Amino acid sequence: MRDASQRRGYLDWMRGLAVLVMIQAHTLDSWTRLEARDGPLFGWAMFVAGFGAPLFLFLAGITVVLSAGSKVRRGGADGAASRAVVRRGFWVFFLAFLFRIQAWILGWGPARSLLKVDILNIMGLSIAAAGALWGAFRSPMARGAVFAGATLAITLVTPIVRVTPLLDPLPDPIEAYIRPIHGLTTFCIFPWAGFLFAGGLAGVLLDGVRERDAESRLNLRLFLGGLALAIGAYAASFLPSPYERSEFWGSSPAFFLLRAGIVTAALGLAYAWNARRTALTGWSPLQQLGRSSLFIYWIHVEMVYGLVSLPLHKSLSFGASSAALAVFAAFMLVCAIVKERVMARWADSQRAGEPQTPCDSSAQ
Repeated sequence: MRDASQRRGYLDWMRGLAVLVMIQAHTLDSWTRLEARDGPLFGWAMFVAGFGAPLFLFLAGITVVLSAGSKVRRGGADGAASRAVVRRGFWVFFLAFLFRIQAWILGWGPARSLLKVDILNIMGLSIAAAGALWGAFRSPMARGAVFAGATLAITLVTPIVRVTPLLDPLPDPIEAYIRPIHGLTTFCIFPWAGFLFAGGLAGVLLDGVRERDAESRLNLRLFLGGLALAIGAYAASFLPSPYERSEFWGSSPAFFLLRAGIVTAALGLAYAWNARRTALTGWSPLQQLGRSSLFIYWIHVEMVYGLVSLPLHKSLSFGASSAALAVFAAFMLVCAIVKERVMARWADSQRAGEPQTPCDSSAQ
């Protein structure tokens, strides 16, 4: 039986994969010359890069449920576990503004950039909403149903939200959270929050399995189900759209479900890869990156887009920027290792400074 506190290494591995995709997206976007972006290799690289955000949001949704479920199994109440997740969501939302303040100071950008809506903004609000939804229901079936319903509702409403005039009176900084506003939006709730709720559904399923064999069977079903969803969504993309206006690469439900299916199938593949006998004892660089995903996100953006790499901005061929990407990813891995060791030593020093109880002394 799986211990309640046991960490699922394949989720760290998948999060590390998302880190690599994120680094790829940003380095190639920042350092590749404009005239070198017309080839098919760059196009495919950018297609893969588009999966970074869905992976992060999907995994955050899984973590919401696993974290809340773990707190309950340790003796906490459902309401307390839900409130803890909601607080975590608002903490991430606060970090989004802290990150923008840092970027504004270091990048000498306009004050308007402080209001830009990026992935941490959407992730924080979505985590808080998912935590509240988890706490509002008690049975796994009800929680799974509400996460599935929220995912589909966000997905299907997105094309309508993008064009409705009802949102026009909203101030731009508020509207930017709901649909794209030029210069203010990188991500918005519709449809990006849907990936987090989809992860919540997967989290409900994972939280319900305690035996390794059951978890293996579940991940196989997730792989097959995700693959079927992706194929079905791709086929549906060729059908006439029921919406008056819908862009496949932006607001289309077919594109959202295609990505959601691929991400879900990737979860099953991540489990299978990490279930290999050699993976049980070996050190994994992807797991290392996954455990430090927020730290890597925080430091790498300024390095890639900021003044420190200014000579590289839009100056490299695709081959050269790909080579630079490999070097930079290795550097980020080193940073993750150093950060983890520094934090471990700091924790050891804190424990060493604690007063010993009589039991501690006798044990020595």
